[in-house]
Amino acid sequence: MLHLPLQPGAFDAAIVDLDGTMVDTLGDFVEVLRRMLADVGLPPVTATEVERMVGKGTEHLIASVLHHVLAVQQPEPAVRQSAVDVLFPRAWDSYQQHYPPVNGQFSRVYPGVLEGLQALRGLGLPLACLTNKPTAFAVALLQAKGLEGYFAQVFGGDAFARKKPDPLPLLQTCAALGTAPARTLMLGDSSNDAQAARAAACPVLLVTYGYNHGQPVQQVDADGWLDSLAALGAVL
Repeated sequence: MLHLPLQPGAFDAAIVDLDGTMVDTLGDFVEVLRRMLADVGLPPVTATEVERMVGKGTEHLIASVLHHVLAVQQPEPAVRQSAVDVLFPRAWDSYQQHYPPVNGQFSRVYPGVLEGLQALRGLGLPLACLTNKPTAFAVALLQAKGLEGYFAQVFGGDAFARKKPDPLPLLQTCAALGTAPARTLMLGDSSNDAQAARAAACPVLLVTYGYNHGQPVQQVDADGWLDSLAALGAVL
């Protein structure tokens, strides 16, 4: 279902999220977190548990996983927070060490992504990838999956002072593309993308198959939902 008035020429550019929108990276996250948790002497987490925690940047993911795993050992919130504070630096260093060799090895491009990107490019729209994943990891993943050639700009969660759902990354990406927010389409998979787009005054479409913190994405305030990015060829 789409709510946007999709007249020809409605958009001058598009911004596309990465994890959960273009690439299913859950397997990468699970494997890196497994190695990280083993390094700090903690048990692994399941894919279902990880799926609810991804999307808000590396710092949030690591802290959330540590809180989750330590909840059984440290049920008192203040004590658990203290334990997380102690473990976080080691966990952070471990995560940064393990992610590069894992990046892209346990992930796959979602069906319809190539068709959707080709449709956007066929309209002559410049594209930017905007993700909360660190920029270096995002660039390497796009290269590994053969997607980097579609994007004029790639910005990660460390590119700006704040991350999505703050509107700053979208506003700065629009500035880099040289387009007005109202004419720059945001394509994402979660409330992070939608909230950022709403605050930046960008139109936003969400895919129905990604990671939305365990909540139905159709409940998110957006301009429409797509079961596949391939559908862009029919609606734009």
